[in-house]
Amino acid sequence: MSISFTSNDRLRAVPTRLGTLNARYISSSGGGPLTVFWSSMFVDSHTWDRVLPLLRRARPDRSYVLIDPPGLGRSEHLHRPSSISEAAGAAQDTLEQLGADAPVDWVGNAFGGHVGYELAAQPGVLRSFAAISSPVEPIAAALRAKILVLAPVLRLAGPVGPVRSAVIQAMLTDASAADPRIRNLVVESLERPGRASMSRALRSFILNRVDVSTLLPQITVPSLFVASDDRGDWSPADAERAAAAAGPLARVVTIRAARTLIPLEQPEALATELLAFWDAVDASV
Repeated sequence: MSISFTSNDRLRAVPTRLGTLNARYISSSGGGPLTVFWSSMFVDSHTWDRVLPLLRRARPDRSYVLIDPPGLGRSEHLHRPSSISEAAGAAQDTLEQLGADAPVDWVGNAFGGHVGYELAAQPGVLRSFAAISSPVEPIAAALRAKILVLAPVLRLAGPVGPVRSAVIQAMLTDASAADPRIRNLVVESLERPGRASMSRALRSFILNRVDVSTLLPQITVPSLFVASDDRGDWSPADAERAAAAAGPLARVVTIRAARTLIPLEQPEALATELLAFWDAVDASV
């Protein structure tokens, strides 16, 4: 495939239907497939920073794109309500702007996996799909109630005090939250967007998240469902059920000592699973 970049590591502001998205592009002349990373809600593409060097070292032939989702990170503020389906459309806009002329390998963490479900159900967009800590159901009633209590604080004051604590608790195990390198990366990601943008993203991509179980049987590309051992709403059993619904090309792995941000908490274990998955995909082509 041909990509419209020639330098080794560049930033690109990509116009999409949900505003301009910030993309970090790392090119290769090796001719390998393009791999696209989309991060979780609340944080941004820097949550891949611990796993990416491991993948690049093992697979230098690949080109990598790391995208800050709409309204998050250094992407343009989200100016209106949206949906995960529309975010998937923005992802397709990004691929077109980057000049991707063949299906890509998609790696999505939480929100990124939700976008990936939409893309994987469309023919010809993805070559493979990895969903990391990405429940297919809407958020549970208890979690919705907790978010609704904290949402006004986020809208008026930003990710302060109780909001920051709730996000860290949802994203990280206690051990990871006690590691300053990991905790600071999450806090810095939280502080980049404006509070109005973050509030709209919260409502659009978490509170209004819909059940996508019906999309699973439509996925016809090799898929990897990655669960952690410490996220209650995406347990290994949940991942097993999703993979079974997605069919024979889907497989499941569980990574220990992690919650939602598996790429940040357990980069070595995740890199091992992704590399093995890509090797299997390459062998099947």
